[in-house]
Amino acid sequence: MFDPSDDWFRATAGPTGGRLKIGLLGGSFNPAHDGHRYISEQALKRLRLDQVWWLVSPQNPLKAREGMASHAERMASARAVARHPRIRVSDIESRLGVAHTAEVLARLQQRHPRCRFVWLMGADNLATIHRWRNWRQIFMRVPIAVFARPSYDSRALAGLAATRFQAARLPERKASSLANRVPPAWVFLAIRRHPASATAIRARRDDPAS
Repeated sequence: MFDPSDDWFRATAGPTGGRLKIGLLGGSFNPAHDGHRYISEQALKRLRLDQVWWLVSPQNPLKAREGMASHAERMASARAVARHPRIRVSDIESRLGVAHTAEVLARLQQRHPRCRFVWLMGADNLATIHRWRNWRQIFMRVPIAVFARPSYDSRALAGLAATRFQAARLPERKASSLANRVPPAWVFLAIRRHPASATAIRARRDDPAS
């Protein structure tokens, strides 16, 4: 049971009980960086969302534990970078004890039936989402917004997931209606590419010459 005094819990209900439109950005945030905030700000604007929640994963099943900072360190990193009144950092995956996106979405929808959730991800994740557990359920459960990422776009849009759900793709000009769509529904947003990369940040941090 969540503590009702927790800021994150209170954020799930509007002042009049209205349906909040909430973008969900999941990831390791190892570390969080300006690219995460940039995508979130674009999502708030282009998708007309009320909030974006950063879901900091305790441990991505597809990523090695080596080089992974502690969950507490990554939560602190996310809070330091978010710096936006409509971006909230959550440890919901740790609280629920789940590690797979399809299950996280199911639990969130069960607990917050009046919220409209949209899954946010970069083109790099669209290119590999077919490796995620029950990935088709993700498309069938919530609308999805995919953001352009350097060097991944063409491969992602020609990949298994994009091909499988091609008929559900919205034109970019209709992105503002995505949160109100019945899934499957997804859109590719050709935003200006942000150069930030957690991998590059870690490499620079670990390089004694940098």
